[in-house]
Amino acid sequence: MTSPISPDFVETDLDRIDAFEGKIVCFLTPSGGLDPLARRVNKLARGVLARFSESEAFESMKTGAVQVMDYPANIAAKAIVIVKLGRKADADVARKAGADAAKAVGKSDAMLLAGANRAALDVVQGYVLRAYDFSDHKSGEKTDQGGLTVLVSNAEEAKTAYAARQAATEGVFMTRDLVNEPANVLTTTEFANRLTEMEEIGLKVTVLEEADMEKLGMHALLGVGQGSVSPSKMVVMEWNGGGDEKPFALVGKGVVFDTGGISLKPAGGMEDMTMDMGGAGVVAGVMKTLALRKAKANVVGLVGLVENMPDGKAQRPGDVVTSMKGDTIEVINTDAEGRLLLADVLWYAQKTYEPVGMINLATLTGAIIIGLGHENAGVFSNNDDLCNRFLKAAKAETEGAWRMPLGDAYDKLIKSRIADIKNTGGRAAGSITAGQFLQRFVEPEMPWIHLDIAGVASVKSATDLAPAGATGWGVRALDRLIADNYEQVDG
Repeated sequence: MTSPISPDFVETDLDRIDAFEGKIVCFLTPSGGLDPLARRVNKLARGVLARFSESEAFESMKTGAVQVMDYPANIAAKAIVIVKLGRKADADVARKAGADAAKAVGKSDAMLLAGANRAALDVVQGYVLRAYDFSDHKSGEKTDQGGLTVLVSNAEEAKTAYAARQAATEGVFMTRDLVNEPANVLTTTEFANRLTEMEEIGLKVTVLEEADMEKLGMHALLGVGQGSVSPSKMVVMEWNGGGDEKPFALVGKGVVFDTGGISLKPAGGMEDMTMDMGGAGVVAGVMKTLALRKAKANVVGLVGLVENMPDGKAQRPGDVVTSMKGDTIEVINTDAEGRLLLADVLWYAQKTYEPVGMINLATLTGAIIIGLGHENAGVFSNNDDLCNRFLKAAKAETEGAWRMPLGDAYDKLIKSRIADIKNTGGRAAGSITAGQFLQRFVEPEMPWIHLDIAGVASVKSATDLAPAGATGWGVRALDRLIADNYEQVDG
């Protein structure tokens, strides 16, 4: 698994700057002001920062932008990376600035001259999030990411304040690794094994096999995977860091590869369906984060792991399956499989844990990409309070999320002639009817959100905080939701 850089926070020492041979990252305020650390660099480099701060090039830079000066004269550093940033910059601007600095630094060692800058931790977080490279399957020499030394006015205070952010970054990197893995590596068994390994950090992990789910009547989930030689599984991860309260539940779709089944997808782009376990990947990342930072909350994460393949034993269009709830489902399209899996896992979560609230995540529909592109996940909810809390958390972490409608009028689109419900209602309102389907398996008084992350889980181009590929979207927002709303407060 890819490990994020662990920043080394050290007390400000001007002599360290003199001798450092990597790349120095320093701040200039939008007005061109130099803090004491930047002044030291400026003196060593014979006034280059002061001259640049007075230039038209600096004036035209946006706040948060980065400028690189390679091999400056009279200084040991290979480069000076200048970040135009105020001392009280907004968190999102500071994180993006840190990410841009990481791109500029590349694989070199870096020294960030933070001093007393209040935005420093956001800059560091952005830097570490962007410094990710999934290279597990590249042959040849592996080049490690360079280290990051952060000069601050109070090192111990910074270490303590940054610890929770580092835990979240560990969770993000786990999610990215899982989503980036090819399906011949990340089988359902391998996925379950990786989750079981998290018992080492304090999670209680239980794996339900096909026979266990058969006894529970989870035929909606089992039907999805019956065409694959890879066995279907459900993995339950419990973090009990709170008191006697009921847990909050996170539920993830884990289709390790989705051919569409008998309703076969077109060949073009099918290779991207290794990311169809993105919802389960996010749940795993959040659970890792909570355990690492020892969150004072009770949270249970449940993921259904299947592979959707065409085979003589595969589920057919027109089949009728019975869910754990007891509702019958007519399978119109075997490529609308994620909602079948989630139906049983959602019901199991409620009946087993009686959670105080529940959020499911899934790369569920192409329709949400048509509606929201790759900037926002679709948010569907039956509870305004929970929904607003999540949207607030997502905004704070700059993870795009947009609320979408639910309503009884859409139910007629998924009404079946021969069963209680059918699994797709056609092209019209495709992401909404998927949400309506899932809502049928949520008890009326249960606060619930469905997050359709098809557009944000993995992208073709780099984002502000991640290279192309898996983004880890949702780990930080959900961690903040738990921290702000469901953790016990000391005293």
